[in-house]
Amino acid sequence: MRSVVLLFAAALAFGQDAHSLASITERQARTTVSSMRVQGQVGGSLDFRVTSTDRSYNYKLRATWITPAVATAAARLLMLTKGYTETQAEEVIKAVASAESWMVLVELDPREGSGVIPNDWLARFGAKGRNELQAVGHQVPVEGIWRSLAAGFPRDYSYDVFLLKFPRDVESVPVLRPSDTEAELVVRIFNKQGHVRWRIPAGAVR
Repeated sequence: MRSVVLLFAAALAFGQDAHSLASITERQARTTVSSMRVQGQVGGSLDFRVTSTDRSYNYKLRATWITPAVATAAARLLMLTKGYTETQAEEVIKAVASAESWMVLVELDPREGSGVIPNDWLARFGAKGRNELQAVGHQVPVEGIWRSLAAGFPRDYSYDVFLLKFPRDVESVPVLRPSDTEAELVVRIFNKQGHVRWRIPAGAVR
């Protein structure tokens, strides 16, 4: 009973229907996570440098929007693949629900050049076409409960992984509205920029 109550509270915070973690199969969980994992690129595909190799000419980009369903699916994968108990998995769901932010797992892989990702790279998240209302992301240290969350997602060790939080409002205006159909993540590294987009799932924005 406690499990159902906790999941119901987390689901209400996200606008999702509550259901038992144990009822989710591994295939369902992986499909849910994959549906919100998109790929893109920061920077162009052509490199016109002659001798400068202090920066990568572009960066492979992957991003997973941690929607309510994705958070639940990742928690279930922690149970199935990492040996987490249901209570431990529920704690991950609760942490995401209580963050009161949009959360995105960003993966970056520099192509050639220095292979180093600078500390001052920038990410914005919001509705497609409303750039002025896109929120600036803040990196969350991947430790404690957030390390557990990150462990619920597929890992490619060619990529550096960053967990970002984005405010739900910019100047008291919602970043995403119920009428929006697409969400966008824009990543800027040095003078290079790229983006990825998602269809907004039903019930994710209220």
